[in-house]
Amino acid sequence: MQDPNRYDVIVAGGGLAGLSAAIQLADKGYRVALIEKSYYPFHRVCGEYISEESRPLLERLGIPISSLQLPEIRRLRVTAPDGTALISDLDPGGFGISRYRLDALLASQAKLAGATVMEGVKVQDIRYRNGWMEVQINGLLLESRLVLGCFGKRSSLDLKMNRSFALEKPGKLNNFIGIKYHIEWDDPEDLISLHNFKDGYCGISRIEDAQYCLCYLTTANNLGLSNNSIEQMEKTILSVNPYLDKLFRDAKKIRQEPLSIAQVSFAPKSQVENHVLMVGDAAGLITPLCGNGMSMALHASYLAVQAAFPFLEGTCSRTEMETLYTKNWRRSFSSRLRTGRMIQSFFGDPWLSKGLIFAGNKFPGLTRWLIGKTHGKNYV
Repeated sequence: MQDPNRYDVIVAGGGLAGLSAAIQLADKGYRVALIEKSYYPFHRVCGEYISEESRPLLERLGIPISSLQLPEIRRLRVTAPDGTALISDLDPGGFGISRYRLDALLASQAKLAGATVMEGVKVQDIRYRNGWMEVQINGLLLESRLVLGCFGKRSSLDLKMNRSFALEKPGKLNNFIGIKYHIEWDDPEDLISLHNFKDGYCGISRIEDAQYCLCYLTTANNLGLSNNSIEQMEKTILSVNPYLDKLFRDAKKIRQEPLSIAQVSFAPKSQVENHVLMVGDAAGLITPLCGNGMSMALHASYLAVQAAFPFLEGTCSRTEMETLYTKNWRRSFSSRLRTGRMIQSFFGDPWLSKGLIFAGNKFPGLTRWLIGKTHGKNYV
């Protein structure tokens, strides 16, 4: 009789990386448990744009992206804090969909594929012992041959595992905050905008149901300078940019209260910790200028699953699996991360962002090159 608390794979965290990995593994007949601390569907702080590189994987997972009538995003607008603007074609572009809707679709598909989806359950600890992974949840101990760590931007598990980025003192790379709204607005459907302001930038793009996602990233210091008031920060810091000034005055918020996340870290992370394969933001947080974190989380799930198959089939060792995953992750993302961090050093600075926009307008080839460096190609 099969032990009900023993699995082939346990996926800790049910975001895009975790859900897509669970579907891929369950489709191959493996016994998979996915553990998510919240209940589907729910909203997350996220810029809700997915580049075209991930359309084939989503279709393979059973999500009919092409028939959902989602907005197709094919142009990019970037503005400096003084309103200086650049508009460029975005090749190959992408599409807009909310995390609320996409996570719900993926969670449903994971259940259909045969994965055990545990909602409202928090992973308390993960340990390796005698060739098995042990996962502690709510007074119950689960075991598996493999654990995928898909627990997002920052988790108590990062501290529990003594991950170096989580132990660092607040600094330039690890003290950001993210804020998100859904709004009614009138930008062209095919346009994604990145509006700069001092020490931050705000993305706006169309999603389903004629709504727009407004998501911005800034420093905790900006919030502190605004008496820890998000509303005051938006009025005194973000709205210096004339595009954002108009937006915050005229846009209608679907929900008045924003979603927020603090202590966002862009510090380098390891892809394997204590024999846990880290996937998505847990492996390395993607700056919003790297081609979008949603697509890269999906891509990373594919890389993790491809590395896991030989191990689960008994044709390679755990060490070989971990080495292969780390190598493929770095080959796929390291260049994009470096480019994104370089561009990020220009964004949020009034003069540097204006200079980059001026150069992009004068030399369109530079803009195309930067877009090419921050968007991947089809990987399935």
